[in-house]
Amino acid sequence: MRLKDYLDKIVTMTEIAARFRLRHGADSGIVRVPPSGGLMRRAPFLFAIGVSLWSAVVAGSQAPSIALSGELWAHVQDERFMIVTSIRGLPLGVRAGLQTLFGSRALDIAEPGAGFQATDVVVDAKLPIRRLVAAGCSYDHCLVYYERGGAAHTWRAALFHWTPDATRFEGGGDAPGGLVTIDDVRSALLSGAIKGPARFW
Repeated sequence: MRLKDYLDKIVTMTEIAARFRLRHGADSGIVRVPPSGGLMRRAPFLFAIGVSLWSAVVAGSQAPSIALSGELWAHVQDERFMIVTSIRGLPLGVRAGLQTLFGSRALDIAEPGAGFQATDVVVDAKLPIRRLVAAGCSYDHCLVYYERGGAAHTWRAALFHWTPDATRFEGGGDAPGGLVTIDDVRSALLSGAIKGPARFW
């Protein structure tokens, strides 16, 4: 429920309670209309209640850590990820998997260090909205970590199982910022710091 809906309900209930007290209180038979200032004096209090309720809703709606099975968790922990320094260095199946996640016609992600749309102020509309930060592949998995610009600067991580014959998305989502190496990304994945699934990839 939106914050405005909560505040509307609180204001309505407050007004009803005030009118009930006036009609059935000590001044029986006299109905007084409370001055508008009364409601204005309550506004900070009502706002505080609304913010608290909204915070609870937001906290309850946060995505959980992505769940890796015990077997997959142990497998990823023991894998040796070779560093991949560019988008072109990723297997074709992983690149196709990323494009599917992005929902774009092209693989809309810049190389590490290249320009991208870091904010919602569009300087060059041709620049991708994503930029690769770190990636690594083992003999059967690839882990990709990138930043996403726009209105909110965020980070994402995606784990793919891949072979020359087939690739599948294992999981991923919102990741902590500031990770540097692929080992940092793997540690975040194994510790539950990756929250998923992401709403926008």
